[in-house]
Amino acid sequence: MGNERKRVIFCDFDGTITVNDNIVAIIKHFDPPGWEPIVQDVLAQRISVREGVGRMFALLPSSMQAEVVDYGVNNVRIREGFADLLAYCKEQDIEFYVTSGGIDFFVYPVLEQFGIPVNHIYCNGSDFSGDRIEITWPNPCDEHCQNDCGMCKTTIMRRFPATANERLLIGDSVTDFEGAKQADLVFSRAQLTTKCQELDLPHVEFETFHDIIRFLRTERTTVQ
Repeated sequence: MGNERKRVIFCDFDGTITVNDNIVAIIKHFDPPGWEPIVQDVLAQRISVREGVGRMFALLPSSMQAEVVDYGVNNVRIREGFADLLAYCKEQDIEFYVTSGGIDFFVYPVLEQFGIPVNHIYCNGSDFSGDRIEITWPNPCDEHCQNDCGMCKTTIMRRFPATANERLLIGDSVTDFEGAKQADLVFSRAQLTTKCQELDLPHVEFETFHDIIRFLRTERTTVQ
């Protein structure tokens, strides 16, 4: 490879870094009336992720901030091998960004223990100053995306042009579909694997982050 492109990883949070989906877990736990049809509408892609997440959290009063944050942070279970992947990236000088449809009040505290700088974490914000919890959207879609993502992964990836960067995406679900189309290689689980098969995108299935490290270590010697 004449001109070495810089390797950059974009990694999803909910269901990828974590074993469980925290947004759904939080809403399910506090169980405000009316949340279930909203989830169904998002999964069926009848409404955008941004609209769905915004509407679900608006069902909860801001007075519950302490319980919601506490549950959000303590409910998280980290997928095996995450710290090892970060160490590998550091060792190989691979830039690592978290691109998450999750929310700052649980994403930041959970990732803080792993020493990921805040400017390498893209996620949604939250505002507890009104009567109801309001989700804020500091990373909206640019003019190239019409999906109303809320936290637009492709917008962030476009800041790392393919000419200079080899873009790897790690993810599991609907919020990763568009980014997967742009990536050089996708590490996929669950729905994202099915989508990559449908679209014939280069992908490697993983269960733990050790699988990803193993692949990256071996392809250094085998990729033509």
